[in-house]
Amino acid sequence: MAMVGLFWIAEGDVYVGAKPSGLAPGVRLTPEGVMALGDGQAALHLWEDVRALTVADVPVKSLMRQVGVVKDLAVDTVMNLALSLHPGRADEAPSMMTVRVESSGGEHELAAYVAAAVGYSATEVDLSRALLSRLTEGAATMATTLAAMSQWGRSQASGTPRGAERERLLREWMG
Repeated sequence: MAMVGLFWIAEGDVYVGAKPSGLAPGVRLTPEGVMALGDGQAALHLWEDVRALTVADVPVKSLMRQVGVVKDLAVDTVMNLALSLHPGRADEAPSMMTVRVESSGGEHELAAYVAAAVGYSATEVDLSRALLSRLTEGAATMATTLAAMSQWGRSQASGTPRGAERERLLREWMG
């Protein structure tokens, strides 16, 4: 499993945001279409009907966000040591982002968990949004792009690459 931009790629499966488990919400990109996963949003939006694919509410990495995460972790650690019954941040859900699918049937807002604890770099957000837009340009473009992302995921064994490599991959997948 690896994160590249806003995408989570696990053994050839491509998700926008984190890969969901159980009834948690998520969005998977398949050769057939955009698959909404989770309780209350299960659906398949076929690529032939998808006119636009965008994402909103994406946390962008910043120094203040990183400091906030470190501060929260430190406070939780102290609280857990002082009060062994305190649940801490482990019980809190990660942030959510909204994946918007515009299709012939209207606009659909899908929820997906954010995979990056301190947010995504601005460059990766921009490249990911451009890549999502590219997926709606036609069947051949979508199939080629998703196939490249899936193939990379199947061959990836060492986890999430560093920032420069993630950006390079996003640019490569855009063609």
